[in-house]
Amino acid sequence: MDLNTVRTFVAAADAGQFQEAAADLAVTQQAVSKRIAALERNLGVRLFARTPRGAELTIDGQAFLPHARELLRVAERAVASVRTGSRPLRVDVIASRSAQSGLMRGFHRAHPEIELDVVMLFDIEAAVAAIRSGAIDVSFRAVGMPGRPLPEDIESVRVLDEAHQLLTGPAHTLASARSVTLAQLAGHRIWMPGIVPGTEWAAYYDDLVAEFGLTIEATGPNFGSDALLDTIADTPALATLMGGQTRLVWPAGHGLRRIPVTDPTPVYPHSLLWHRDNPHPALATLRAHLAATAAGHGAAGTWVPDWAIPR
Repeated sequence: MDLNTVRTFVAAADAGQFQEAAADLAVTQQAVSKRIAALERNLGVRLFARTPRGAELTIDGQAFLPHARELLRVAERAVASVRTGSRPLRVDVIASRSAQSGLMRGFHRAHPEIELDVVMLFDIEAAVAAIRSGAIDVSFRAVGMPGRPLPEDIESVRVLDEAHQLLTGPAHTLASARSVTLAQLAGHRIWMPGIVPGTEWAAYYDDLVAEFGLTIEATGPNFGSDALLDTIADTPALATLMGGQTRLVWPAGHGLRRIPVTDPTPVYPHSLLWHRDNPHPALATLRAHLAATAAGHGAAGTWVPDWAIPR
């Protein structure tokens, strides 16, 4: 059904005269008559009856009018849903307790007028595909893995280096340390279930293990952070590595310790990814916010893999 004919019908019904409807629509009276006639042929009924006072709705016209108004409202909503700046900014943050999620909460507090849709995709390949298809606007990822360059139409900027901490239970031999060096971690069992081969975080930890001789175990099913914390609290032989800005909550009885790692401090390089031609105005606002508020990168005494894009 042609929306122009529906719009003309509603204008004529409101005005009560084809001539006045033509003036409202900035078309000729003849154009209004032709559009109404076309709509009547399409519907198979008469919508108006001519009278000395103008045009009055028939019974069928009265029945059709509320539906015609709704058709126009639906069309307006459909257009608004994809109009630049009118839809929410779609953001991939990987996990709800991650540092990326914290960055977006800070952005939302600073710009509550900007609507956000938050999603959690699995790996960088899924995120890049979603950015290129338009399913999302931006993603936070570690980029630069060997053999996996970003497509030319994907832009990125490094926005945060997240320092790692050692997480232990109260009976672990390092639990009372103020800090630990990477050299001190050699020989200790670091348990990190959920490291999936081929992902950007697997590449990061593979390089960390290779360079500093650590023992990272990814065995066993990944039942989530709560199960991980329970196991670490109850197993003196196990510890795990956590991002310093990862939000964790555990029962007071667990007695878990978060211990800084130094000499050097391993940091996870978070970058913001987006499509070069993305016109969403909130994207520029987000980039400016992160540039002004997110912690810097490349600090002395830190370590990142050689493949991490420097800026």
